[in-house]
Amino acid sequence: MAAAAKPSSFLILRPRLNQFLKPLFVSSSVPLGRARLLPIPKPLFSTTPRTHSSVAFARSPSDNGGGGGGGGRSGALAPAPVAAEEVQKIDVNPPKGTRDFPPEEMRLRNWLFRNFREVSGLFGFEEVDFPVLESEALFVRKAGEEIRDQLYCFEDRGNRRVALRPELTPSLARLVIQKGKSLSLPVKWFAVGQCWRYERMTRGRRREHYQWNMDIIGVPEVTAEAELISSIVTFFKRIGITASDVGFKVSSRKVLQEVLSRYSIRDELFGKVCIIIDKIEKIPLDDIKKELKSVGVSTEAVEQLLQVLSIKSLTELEEIVGDAGEAVAELKQLFSLADKFGYSEWIQFDASIVRGLAYYTGIVFEGFDREGKLRAICGGGRYDRLLSTFGGDDIPACGFGFGDAVVVELLKEKGLLPELSLQVDNIVCALDHDLQGAAATVASILRDKGQSVDLVLENKPLKWVFKRAARINADRLILVGSSEWQRGMVSVKILSTGEQREIKLDELE
Repeated sequence: MAAAAKPSSFLILRPRLNQFLKPLFVSSSVPLGRARLLPIPKPLFSTTPRTHSSVAFARSPSDNGGGGGGGGRSGALAPAPVAAEEVQKIDVNPPKGTRDFPPEEMRLRNWLFRNFREVSGLFGFEEVDFPVLESEALFVRKAGEEIRDQLYCFEDRGNRRVALRPELTPSLARLVIQKGKSLSLPVKWFAVGQCWRYERMTRGRRREHYQWNMDIIGVPEVTAEAELISSIVTFFKRIGITASDVGFKVSSRKVLQEVLSRYSIRDELFGKVCIIIDKIEKIPLDDIKKELKSVGVSTEAVEQLLQVLSIKSLTELEEIVGDAGEAVAELKQLFSLADKFGYSEWIQFDASIVRGLAYYTGIVFEGFDREGKLRAICGGGRYDRLLSTFGGDDIPACGFGFGDAVVVELLKEKGLLPELSLQVDNIVCALDHDLQGAAATVASILRDKGQSVDLVLENKPLKWVFKRAARINADRLILVGSSEWQRGMVSVKILSTGEQREIKLDELE
């Protein structure tokens, strides 16, 4: 045996040899002499010899019992057989609560975002954006908000607590503080950004969504809220939604403040009370009462509060809380402005609307589906004291958030989803393989003139090309043929009419 012929080589390479042989034995209770040697698996990749250096671990032809002129084995061992890695099948669906956007869905998303941006532009707003990843402290407030338990948060490699943003308003407040006195007030900003919340999913509610925000910083008057609602109404009208489909419930947190002040409820409890009341349509009324009492609201105050929350008209509100307070005066002004803006039929008073975020301080509003099939479509209000919670100076501010998922469900419900097929100006095809370069030249000429071109990149039969043109809704088919090209021309077919003619290359528009 070769091993007997070269004991020194065997001793030198014995540790490596043991490493190769070790996995090939199966441990069992049989005596060592009866141990079974498993067959060596075939290598996944070729072990063709490669000489990288004089000491390369290569297998000679004689290793396999072949000829090659040499006797015995080389002094080096071949590399260990490469084991085939086990292929792990992945779940091809996106994580629960998230979405893919294939082309047809992306066209719808772009259409929706374009309307968001165009409406914002009509109202003179400038676009901003913020990091999707923010400091966790930006979103962790002490009022017991539901959003606190829905954060996607973690510690990064720098030992910093960070979170995927669940909303956009705190990021806006941070940027306003950062800019400081360099900002010229009032500021009118809008954003369209992705937000993340780990929450229970329902129709129109996912764990990630895109949100359209419009905010006005530096205006204390109710005219700011009136303009914001006007912008949402304008958006609805653009996409075919009417006042019979959607309405706005409007109230003011100052109404609750006036009621609670009668019962000496501490100011620091106000945010918690609002968050509890925001659950009024989500949990039984008895549970609302228990939660209110658990934070220190007396039984008498709870009953008075619930009575006020049931009010659906400003006249009735005045009868209970009087007309001397700020709340009623501001609400009256808002309804008067709604008439001037031309959307009075869209809004109604509902004292139970408080919104679930602790930072709101005055008027709040919520867009709703009149058929009651969907959750809130959008919502917002005044947050005059948000900046001071981050260490800045308070500035009057108001804004709204409008998610993409619910409005798409609404459009589906109303049969108003737009037909957004792919649309291309031209499809360009070479009739011969040698003319692919010429076809590329034609495509470039048209693209330089601002026209979209789908260039056929392979040799395809005309039947395939016509099917492709129909699928992408091409307006024209441009064929690059040998005889035409030699004369500096191409054949152009208008696909809607079937008209076909030859056009000089320098006249191609």
